[in-house]
Amino acid sequence: GGRSIELPWPEVSDFPQYGLIRTRLGFDEELARHAQSAGAVVLERHSVTEALRSDDGRVTGVRAALLDDAGRKTGETRDFSADVVLAADGNSSRTAVSLGIRKRDDRPLGVAVRTYFTSPRHNDDWMEGWLELPGRDGKLLPGYGWVFGVGDGTSNVGLGILNSSKEFGRLDYKQVLREWTAGMPAEWGFTPENQVGEIRGAALPMGFNRTPHYSPGLLLLGDAGGMVSPFNGEGISYAMESARFAAEFIIDAAARSASAGGTDADAHLARYADYVRDQWGSHFTLGRAFAALIGKPAVMKLALRTGMPIPVLMRFVVRLLANLTDPAAKGFEDRAIRVLESLVPATSNQGHSGADASPHSSANSADSATKVRVNP
Repeated sequence: GGRSIELPWPEVSDFPQYGLIRTRLGFDEELARHAQSAGAVVLERHSVTEALRSDDGRVTGVRAALLDDAGRKTGETRDFSADVVLAADGNSSRTAVSLGIRKRDDRPLGVAVRTYFTSPRHNDDWMEGWLELPGRDGKLLPGYGWVFGVGDGTSNVGLGILNSSKEFGRLDYKQVLREWTAGMPAEWGFTPENQVGEIRGAALPMGFNRTPHYSPGLLLLGDAGGMVSPFNGEGISYAMESARFAAEFIIDAAARSASAGGTDADAHLARYADYVRDQWGSHFTLGRAFAALIGKPAVMKLALRTGMPIPVLMRFVVRLLANLTDPAAKGFEDRAIRVLESLVPATSNQGHSGADASPHSSANSADSATKVRVNP
């Protein structure tokens, strides 16, 4: 609606009072080299195609296709055996699909596209969220958008849209991004001649949209298990945290196996799924309801008209959407969010039975130019 509001990033006790930005390319490289320094063997030019199972159905390893220097399959394969396989292979998760673990159509799905531009805004102190996307002609485009400086001379600019939108699957999302940036001020530099790299896109599997997260010998992590927030499409933090949880359960299971002859290792690993559900299940249930509401243009416009002029309310919304609460804090916002999450059932991450205690998400994505700027 032409309005903007600036909101400092919520302060919580278990995070520092600053934010860091890293490109995904650099972040993934850093993770791989860190793993190597801790003793992991990193195999490049290997593409996992399927999980291997024993006669009783337990996952016992994976099969990988060997690739040449150009990334093409050579026709050779190599099998790897393992006590536990961690499927951290993203939204498409060939590991899970090879076992018949497929996406759930009762959970939200989004698509995001982004690119980089050289820009004088590369060193902004604020991250910027657009709740409406105006095109060059001022007409609203479907979805929500973001702008944040990377600090290296470029800005990351992108947008997302939910599968509940009537436009979902019918649009050229890259063209939507082009039309949106074409309507921005020229001095920002978000123009084709300043674009760095291609416009890239990916699916956002939300609200545990692939389950179960535990099968004998297999744990699903991050996007492979649909661990993306329905509130805001964030997935990296949940992927990193699920990896930490999995590592801790594996270490504990190994210790139990050594002390009890291996009798309860699987039983302990099975608790990984319960733990993940306890951590995020209620938050994701609220997120699925939120996604359903903002998908209705009339509801979204009313929410923006009534909420944007009230900074106190918007601070609460940002804290809720970003899942930034202090578990033991006594502030109103933290207590209100805890009450909300206690009133809803946690989204299930067990096997899909065709029914779910939490609400079915059928959101229509908002025809989202209102901006929310958040100081990291």
